[in-house]
Amino acid sequence: MPISTIQRPSSLVEGVCEQLATHIRSEPVTTEERWLPAERALAEQLGVSRSVVREATKRLEQQGMLEIQHGTGIKIVDKLHRRFNDVLSRLIPDVAERLKQLNEMRLAVEPEAARLAAGRATKSGIRALRKVHAQLEAAPDLDSAIHADIAFHRLIAQTSGNLVFRLVLDSLAEVNFASRQRTIGRIGKQTAIDHHSKILEAIERRDESAAQKVMHYHILAARQDMDLEST
Repeated sequence: MPISTIQRPSSLVEGVCEQLATHIRSEPVTTEERWLPAERALAEQLGVSRSVVREATKRLEQQGMLEIQHGTGIKIVDKLHRRFNDVLSRLIPDVAERLKQLNEMRLAVEPEAARLAAGRATKSGIRALRKVHAQLEAAPDLDSAIHADIAFHRLIAQTSGNLVFRLVLDSLAEVNFASRQRTIGRIGKQTAIDHHSKILEAIERRDESAAQKVMHYHILAARQDMDLEST
């Protein structure tokens, strides 16, 4: 989605924030780094001053959507979940219990997200899923595999058309990473690759029931892998 000149609202900073947030959300989920144009270029594209762009990007950084790296540029990040993760750690201090409750939440949410994704996926959405799946297959190390695995699930939530699903998974990013360390870290990435492949095939066939069932099985298997790790 191109960044276009904005209509001048009551607050230019708020208008720039809305325009940039819309641009950021329009991009598909990926494990690759994404950057905004430089501050001067952004100001020219939006038709505002650099001070307005500077204030807007600072606000979005505080919200967890951008990361301003002085001397490098403005990086698009996905850290809307940061405060939630802090609260979750205090609410459920025991790591094993957090992972157990995470899996219960995933069983309630992700099979339905997969079902909706099978019915609503666009061609571009399916291409994005294939790309992230290929990144998991080619992942050279554990961290890369975990990031690709999480991106696949988040992209399914986005493809479902229900952004609440996406926000829920984003909010649990850190505990999701910990759960993959216990599963992929113990048994490797091949099981995730096999399961993701079946989920992707069901979405490509528009088979909502199959997508839902395979995702449910996939998450149950992850719970079993975590139980094995703890014994």
